[in-house]
Amino acid sequence: MKEYKAGTYILHKGYKPFNPSFINDDIDWKLEELAPLLQDASIWLGKLNSYADLIPNIEFFIKMYATKEATNSNRIEGTRTTFEDAITPLEQIKPELRDDWHEVQNYIQAIKYSIDRLKELPISMRLIKETHQILLQGVRGEHKMPGEIRKTQNWIGGSSLKDAFFIPPEPNMLSELLTDFEKFLHNENLQVPEIIKAGIAHYQFETIHPFLDGNGRTGRLLIILYLISTGLLNKPVLYISDFFERHRMSYYDSLSMVKQTDNMTQWLKFFLSGVIETSQNSIKTFDELIKLKKETETKIAKTGKKAVNGQRLLELLYSQPKVNAQIISKELGLSIVSVNNLVKTFIEIGILKEKTGMSRNRYYTFEDYIKIFR
Repeated sequence: MKEYKAGTYILHKGYKPFNPSFINDDIDWKLEELAPLLQDASIWLGKLNSYADLIPNIEFFIKMYATKEATNSNRIEGTRTTFEDAITPLEQIKPELRDDWHEVQNYIQAIKYSIDRLKELPISMRLIKETHQILLQGVRGEHKMPGEIRKTQNWIGGSSLKDAFFIPPEPNMLSELLTDFEKFLHNENLQVPEIIKAGIAHYQFETIHPFLDGNGRTGRLLIILYLISTGLLNKPVLYISDFFERHRMSYYDSLSMVKQTDNMTQWLKFFLSGVIETSQNSIKTFDELIKLKKETETKIAKTGKKAVNGQRLLELLYSQPKVNAQIISKELGLSIVSVNNLVKTFIEIGILKEKTGMSRNRYYTFEDYIKIFR
């Protein structure tokens, strides 16, 4: 097995882009050093997967998981959208925050699209490019070739190539690097656990930086896609960007250290720690969701004739926990009068809260539910 070498800096036109080594090879990834974390990560990810499979109507909660992932992944890139903003309808978002809001909504759409697409298309650069196009549609970066591999040099940090913190490989190197990357994802002969491959793939993608914009978001979404494509996850319930966002400097430092020292181990330790903590938090979230679901359904069951529509409203709130009368009327096909009566009941039994304090244009929130994800 080969010793891992991260790559080389090559002088080109007065600057030094980094050319990463191929990874589709029998490389010594120092798995013995990772064994304790790898075992724990495998156990906790397996528990999370089993847990998610056992929860009835889990699809109700998936959008909130996607929203959590989207919000944190975009915040790493500097957007100001909070989780509360992300679940708020556009008309309630301040004009100066709407571009950020749209970026998060694009990420949510990209998660759903790419996971659905996995049913008919294997994880590949084709799928990644389609996903990237959705991420950048109608937002900052929309003029930077969404869905297309870059044809010009990009850089990270600094104001230009002259003072950049990191310069990814030249465009003419991308074809070979991405072919190697894609082969690595599908090479079943490599003696590398799938969780480790997910971590290596994320590092390699971020280092190649194949797009002019949106590489970070795409690379983090790639982790979810890879785990689902290998069967380690059946549903997108591992929002690891939350861990990356809370440990942002360690995230960047661990990725940078690979290129500086040829040491992939530190990055993989950080990555596996993220898988463990995120899996544990996701299971805790499920426990709280199940408890809240039972308590809320018990309250609704006591509302008599309103119970049937009450259950329908509850199911709507699982994916859209901030609503107004018009949204409820449209989604449930009920008159505004019926909606207002139903909402009044939900407020009385402690499910919904009205926070605007206005007599018109009122919005209602499923606060106990939002708290679980917040």
